[in-house]
Amino acid sequence: MAKATPTPRTPAKTKTPKRKIARKPVTSAEELLSYYRQMLLIRRFEEKAGQLYGMGLIGGFCHLYIGQEAVVAGVQGNAQPQDSVITSYRDHGHMLSCDMDPKGVMAELTGREGGYSRGKGGSMHMFSKEKKFYGGHGIVGGQVPLGTGLAFAHKYNKDNGVCYTYFGDGSVNQGQVYESFNMAQLWSLPVLYIIENNKYGMGTSLERHSSNIELYQRGAAHGIPGVQVDGMDVLAVRDATAKALEHVRGGKGPYILEMLTYRYRGHSMSDPAKYRSKDEVSKVRSEQDPIDNLRELIMKTKAADEATLKEIDREIKVIVTEAAEFAKASPVPDPSELYTDILVGE
Repeated sequence: MAKATPTPRTPAKTKTPKRKIARKPVTSAEELLSYYRQMLLIRRFEEKAGQLYGMGLIGGFCHLYIGQEAVVAGVQGNAQPQDSVITSYRDHGHMLSCDMDPKGVMAELTGREGGYSRGKGGSMHMFSKEKKFYGGHGIVGGQVPLGTGLAFAHKYNKDNGVCYTYFGDGSVNQGQVYESFNMAQLWSLPVLYIIENNKYGMGTSLERHSSNIELYQRGAAHGIPGVQVDGMDVLAVRDATAKALEHVRGGKGPYILEMLTYRYRGHSMSDPAKYRSKDEVSKVRSEQDPIDNLRELIMKTKAADEATLKEIDREIKVIVTEAAEFAKASPVPDPSELYTDILVGE
């Protein structure tokens, strides 16, 4: 038997997408501004959440999405009303992109009665059946089989829906992920697996915890196609997602999108992020920031002027401020809530 030759690893900083997705022409200034507004809302909301955490108004875990805004904005820009979404614990941006009310999200973060889980779920466990958002899950990779089940429901109900199942690079080595891949491909389920590769699983770099760092290839053994995407470019994300959905919604089964992105903050609020240098973070922010780059494109194409963008920023700040004030004013849950939403067996 011929001896296999190991494939050399490519450092993350020099890694480039293996397949290029042809970008569609920008259709309108309205589309660009819509993406800008969505990403800015996520950025400002997360900044405010970080402030409230520092004030002691948010307890437990809190994983911020700052830096990764282009991923969920670009993906969800392709969503249809019948589609569903499920993700991990870094989930506030996904909720906002599903059009969940920022007031309800912030109230849940602060453990208040006005939150989406009536103050009992916190940062990682919010749901909205109305918006077809099914969490927020704290178990690493635990949402992947659930998302695959949601895709089964879409197929069973024949509603032409797709489940957008988000998970991170730190969860790709979980066994339940591969069991899900197998089932999804076997039954041609309408599920879009979105790997948000922000280069660090908690504090461990991808190169240290994964033998194959080309994560879009993880479904190859099951025949699932995949592609690597610049997750810092909202239009690249939009176009790659549109192409993937042609496959999934066309009845051909699952598809994997590996989004190369970056989180500016630590894994959670308690993480000092000493496993990477300040220069590394600064370089990404100065060269690849998804909001700054979209802003430059808007100005370059004359989709809007400086005054318009400043007005959008002011509007977003008002929305976020109102969400924080609503959360502070909302009462804490009554102790009787401890006994609700409990399933009792015989």
